Amino acid sequence: MARGAAARGKRIAFGDGKRIIWGPWSKAIFANNPNIAAPGDERAEDLEWVAYYKGHRVYNHWTADRWVWNYEFRAKPGEFFLHTTSDIKPDFIFIEPNVPKKMGTLNKDWGFENYQRVVDALPDIHFVQCDYGEGRKLRGVELLPTRNFLDAVLLLRRAALAIVPEGGLHHAAAAVGVPAIVIFGGWVPPQVLGYESHVNLTGGARRFCGSFQPCTHCREALQAITVDDVVRNV
Repeated sequence: MARGAAARGKRIAFGDGKRIIWGPWSKAIFANNPNIAAPGDERAEDLEWVAYYKGHRVYNHWTADRWVWNYEFRAKPGEFFLHTTSDIKPDFIFIEPNVPKKMGTLNKDWGFENYQRVVDALPDIHFVQCDYGEGRKLRGVELLPTRNFLDAVLLLRRAALAIVPEGGLHHAAAAVGVPAIVIFGGWVPPQVLGYESHVNLTGGARRFCGSFQPCTHCREALQAITVDDVVRNV
């Protein structure tokens, strides 16, 4: 949403038109980005306001029991302005089996054992998983200490491929130009939050419920995504 603003002599102010509203990760993710204005710059003369912030994400809105998706929205790859890099050798697959515990995210959890079976089926491939002190650790992968999301991005940008659930990491993969196999299932539509450069697996789902509660429809869609589907796409 901010890409190219600086070339027009502008900076994007994410907020409500009066306040620039950032989340807890914004400072790190927007670091060094010349296209984005920071909180405190509200009176600057070069601002273009974009109403995108927590509670107003444009791509959806919430009801009492679910997210309702905006099918007019299309995600576009973002960008990072990182001044550091990882020294890990390239040509590995970045893999993440864990999903964050938030409203409804259980409905996009493909299952730890499925990710493990993918690793087991490809013994000649170097897999890397972030070790951030939480979540389950896959066997037969290289675990690399990861302090925060940007550390994960530094690893991700060196990867040949990512295998991840729908979420922050698949957006990061698009931003750093890494192809990905993304486990969507039936909770969130890839035509809204997916990328054409990725393989987006839905298990054949035709509706995307956004339910906040564990959902039979979502579980069936995830179960329809097979380990062979992922291995074949690798």
